[in-house]
Amino acid sequence: MDLARLTGVLRSLAIYRLRPGRVRRMARFYGQFVARGELAIDVGAHVGDRVAAFRSLGARVVAVEPQPHLARLLRLLNRLDRKVTVLDCALGAAEGEATLRVNRANPTLSTLSPDWAGTVAASPRFPGERWDEGVAVRVSSLDALIRAHGVPSFIKVDVEGFEAEVLAGLTYAVPALSFEYLPETPRAAVDCVWRLAALAPYRFNACRGEGFTWEHRFWLGPTEMATWLARRPLEDGGGDVYAALRVPGKR
Repeated sequence: MDLARLTGVLRSLAIYRLRPGRVRRMARFYGQFVARGELAIDVGAHVGDRVAAFRSLGARVVAVEPQPHLARLLRLLNRLDRKVTVLDCALGAAEGEATLRVNRANPTLSTLSPDWAGTVAASPRFPGERWDEGVAVRVSSLDALIRAHGVPSFIKVDVEGFEAEVLAGLTYAVPALSFEYLPETPRAAVDCVWRLAALAPYRFNACRGEGFTWEHRFWLGPTEMATWLARRPLEDGGGDVYAALRVPGKR
């Protein structure tokens, strides 16, 4: 592994896996959606912080990670855990192959979307970011994963601007899921809202950054959530949108 890639992996481990109490805090939050014995799918698993949180809840996990060196790391970290399945592929609307644009120094920004990379590179919030390698990766779909592994209680999708394409490959109305949003690319997140609204009567909420606290006191309909996403200023930063058929507390 070259120095830039190694530095990027160590940076991600320090941010996402080594902060005291982080996994416990995430587990308390995801416990609203995931129970022991259920299945969680982590799309864009990166270094596996969500995998660790889901496993601490007793859930089975399918972790999807297209970056080869991160998929190997996930297999190493979970080598003794038979309830974690690591898939070294990307997800999209249909099965095939695509080029992953890799940011070796900051692997969490690696993406299948060249438009997303260009927009983010021009943002003052991401100075100096470079996508300096292209890797051909296999593409599967959420429907294919569900046919192979079962219907999950929760799906987390964090794929740097490719979220709408991932959700285009889902035709099952799963109980709950999340997808990333950035104020630089509101259209991508709004497309996800309308994709899910067409699939089932989902309600929506959001968490800014990695705070794991609800942004809205009451869960929103798709029009309200789309409007909120379209109005995010850059200084607010990004976060995750959550969609649920039954909002927490009413499971």
